[in-house]
Amino acid sequence: MYKPAASKVNFPELEQRILGFWQEKRIFEQSVEQRRSGPRYVLYEGPPTANASPGIHHVLARVFKDIFPRYKAMKGYYAPRRAGWDTHGLPVELEVENELGLKSKPDIEAYGVAEFNSLCRQNVLRYVKEWEELTDRIGFWIDMQHPYITFDKDYIETCWWIVKQLWEKGLIYQGYKVTPHCPRCETSLSSHEVALGYEEVDDPSIYIKFRLTEASKKKLSEKLHLDNGIVDTFLLAWTTTPWTLLGNTALAVAKEAEYALVELPGGAGN
Repeated sequence: MYKPAASKVNFPELEQRILGFWQEKRIFEQSVEQRRSGPRYVLYEGPPTANASPGIHHVLARVFKDIFPRYKAMKGYYAPRRAGWDTHGLPVELEVENELGLKSKPDIEAYGVAEFNSLCRQNVLRYVKEWEELTDRIGFWIDMQHPYITFDKDYIETCWWIVKQLWEKGLIYQGYKVTPHCPRCETSLSSHEVALGYEEVDDPSIYIKFRLTEASKKKLSEKLHLDNGIVDTFLLAWTTTPWTLLGNTALAVAKEAEYALVELPGGAGN
């Protein structure tokens, strides 16, 4: 005889029972320790920033982080995985600035850099409990009790040690890269930080004529088979960033694009 099954299941209650069972029996910890003699597979979690509540988009990333070490553990691997918290980043500082009503670097210096940094340290871990709850409820098995935190001195010194090893092995080189820069914050921005401030605005735009060089006019005449050549010819361009024009040295032309050569009346040029 089978035991009678309930026709209606209280899923929230069932969830809490399962979570309680995992915690009471230390299922995750045992799944790691019982495989200690097996081959190692270590997950270094790309740590989230806990200065804001987790969102639905964080679920997908944490599911991916869980799948691979869980699979390896099921294959007999010793798969320790340790949680981490990213405590370095412009969003943390901006949030504290807004709370204090600070508008610029001189405002921070007047308030006190040490005091400002102390508030940032407190703020960055403000939502840890919410992150831990989300992690448990989606079944992401990771050691939340012994996280690494990027503002810890041991972690920072380890990073410098790694940089030193790379330098001594000749694996670091000097190069150049164009990056977004915030003049108010006086720092470079990541693509993620640029996207944080996305909004639709009305930008100034202008049309401007660029006179062709003699060499360019000659090439254009040959390409169009113009026996008499062309004189006083311009390229017409449109831009929404007129402040960059002073730094322009050339115009890029798309090989596959279609262009029109237009003659204007009154000698206004082509």
